[in-house]
Amino acid sequence: MERLQIRNETEKDYAIVEQITREAFWNLYVPGCEEHYLAHILRGHADFVPELDFVAELDGQVIGNVMYTKSTLTSQLGRKKQILTFGPVCIHPDFQRKGYGKALLEHSFCKALELGYDLIVILGNPGNYVGLGFKSCKKYNICMEGGIYPSAMLAKELKPDALSVEEGPWTYSDSPAYHSVDSAEAERFDQQFAPKEKRYQASQEEFYIHSHSFIQ
Repeated sequence: MERLQIRNETEKDYAIVEQITREAFWNLYVPGCEEHYLAHILRGHADFVPELDFVAELDGQVIGNVMYTKSTLTSQLGRKKQILTFGPVCIHPDFQRKGYGKALLEHSFCKALELGYDLIVILGNPGNYVGLGFKSCKKYNICMEGGIYPSAMLAKELKPDALSVEEGPWTYSDSPAYHSVDSAEAERFDQQFAPKEKRYQASQEEFYIHSHSFIQ
């Protein structure tokens, strides 16, 4: 791990980060992917947090990236709390399961706390994140619009008692940036990369189950 360096992304990293993001997400959740296009457009959005845009560099080679946006929790009394959401986050497939993703995220958690943020909410596979201190949103009384608690919605306090559970339920609102991906534009953007086969695989069914499951 001593060969790993984590630093802020610069403009010269954009193309390689988008390439790595494409490799990491291709066919993972759906046939093909759009996450590399999301990374491309996210940097220019008002909710993007450039101070928390990091790359992982191994022996001078960029192998991964994480990006953050601002998001919001609203209490049942209408009080708003600004929090963070990350994504895309990725490590190139050739370097996965070696601890680099964990190191990248833990570095970003420390920097987020230094910037004054104390809570992160994400939508992701629990198996990938509970080892990093994420818990079910239900335990923090954080729900989606309509009072539902998705099993894939997870929260992490960056400092103890960052959220008053008694004020909940807190309704989570992520950045509009995540809902601004135009599929036709994403397809055109993808044409600049080398062709890859779109196919179905088991991870897509796992994603479907997690994304359509709710905690009572």
